[in-house]
Amino acid sequence: MTRIVAISGSRSADSTTRAALRVALDAAADAGAETDLIDLAAVDLPLYHPDQGAQGDSEALKRRVREADGVLAGTPVYRGSYSSTFKNFHDFCGSDEYANTAVGLLATAGGGSYGGTLEHLRSTFRNVHAWTVPHEVGIQGASSKIETGAASPDGEPRITDEDLRRRTERLGRVVLEHAERMRGRPATDA
Repeated sequence: MTRIVAISGSRSADSTTRAALRVALDAAADAGAETDLIDLAAVDLPLYHPDQGAQGDSEALKRRVREADGVLAGTPVYRGSYSSTFKNFHDFCGSDEYANTAVGLLATAGGGSYGGTLEHLRSTFRNVHAWTVPHEVGIQGASSKIETGAASPDGEPRITDEDLRRRTERLGRVVLEHAERMRGRPATDA
């Protein structure tokens, strides 16, 4: 079974990034993927130090990414780029974790633009030999378009904007499709 892991680079308890990633992961699961979510707010990951070996949960987290066929990378937009939480995790990983891996990008912005954030992510993933899929999702005004689990009537994350929900679901399916192609398996309909 093709394995898709999402990485949420938000530390917010009511994270729109994590909620949007869950929507994309659910779509990948509905299309046949085995899914996993790495919530960086809930792990022990000290600041990366290049002179030290394993730190906190770093080895277990890297293994989860290395074993994935596809990755959904999500971050809130901070100062026109990705979060320091995501950057710290990304510093622990390299081409051993991402080589020949399909990666889908997602950025949630409180109000401003997300374009620079997606470009920064794309550039850093290219440097670790990942293959970023052409379809990506940027969400402007995320708190007005995404109901997190706590805010949703049934406790499940929900994207209230229909077009945005479809694009986010498509991201999960597209990452699955490309991960399967890269493994030599028949592609699903994205």
